[in-house]
Amino acid sequence: MPFLLREGDITKYEADAIVNAAAPSLLGGGGVDGCIHRAAGPGLLAECKTLGGCATGDARATGAYRLPARFVIHTVGPVWQGGGAGERELLLSCYRRSLEEAEKRGCGSVSFPLISSGAYGYPKKEAFAAAKEAILDFLSHSEMTVTLFFYRREDFVPETEEEGLLFPAETKKPEFFRKLVRPQKSKALPDPAPSLRLGGTCREEAPLAAALCCDAARDPDLEHALGTLDESFSEMLLRKIDEKGMTDAACYKKANVDRKLFSKIRSNKNYRTSKQTALAFAVALELPLPEVRELLGKAGFALSRSSRFDVIVTYFLERGVYDIHRINEALFSFDQTLLGA
Repeated sequence: MPFLLREGDITKYEADAIVNAAAPSLLGGGGVDGCIHRAAGPGLLAECKTLGGCATGDARATGAYRLPARFVIHTVGPVWQGGGAGERELLLSCYRRSLEEAEKRGCGSVSFPLISSGAYGYPKKEAFAAAKEAILDFLSHSEMTVTLFFYRREDFVPETEEEGLLFPAETKKPEFFRKLVRPQKSKALPDPAPSLRLGGTCREEAPLAAALCCDAARDPDLEHALGTLDESFSEMLLRKIDEKGMTDAACYKKANVDRKLFSKIRSNKNYRTSKQTALAFAVALELPLPEVRELLGKAGFALSRSSRFDVIVTYFLERGVYDIHRINEALFSFDQTLLGA
């Protein structure tokens, strides 16, 4: 059920369904409509001619032809008239109807453009707020993955930009990351003795290294140390879910994580997760920062002040902001990987 943000050409990425911000005639036009028709080829236009158009706020589905998808879902967004002509409800309906059409056809993934935000003049901030509301409402009861595409990152205007929390004033200053992201000087480690290198060129090196490894493997102290391993990431995660009184579904949905991925984590106590997924669960569980660091440590990661990604996530956690989508909006704006999967 993840909700993802992506920069790029929507016609280049695979999904079960691609949503087209179409003209009422469904016969092609400019912007993303024209791009989708050109990429799909003449078969798409031929099928669209049989549909008899589409009303504003409604949706129609066709084949995808040359596109990397199974379906194209065409929806007609409202033209912006100042906000007093029911534009918001019509825009919400575009997303809802498109998702219903995708669900009806068994789609597991859907890609959207930001509907009506181009030639139809809908303000980008309000357009994103409507898209987010409709998509997250749908995903609260669906396992679908929905991606919202922006052709250029600068087209993204988060709904909470003016609140000062998503993009606080200090992040707009050039020195923000220069101050927080300090390069760490690393000391060069001495080169190991030739006789201790594995895979060395000297014929005498490999037998010696192998002998050392065999001796270490028989070391009873090492065997004892390995027998007293701490709980794994998976074990700590499942324990925290129980302590919080959450259901599995509530946790992975709040973490913006796919159900299949969560099933792998639950079924394998030694599952090797990514840092983005580990942090997503920490956010979903609303862990205090010390416990966030502990959970990350179980997965072999740490938070660093030399990483933009880490600084952004830490900024929100320090302020008690556990809305993963707001954090992801900040990460997306700074060209960082999103939380979740």
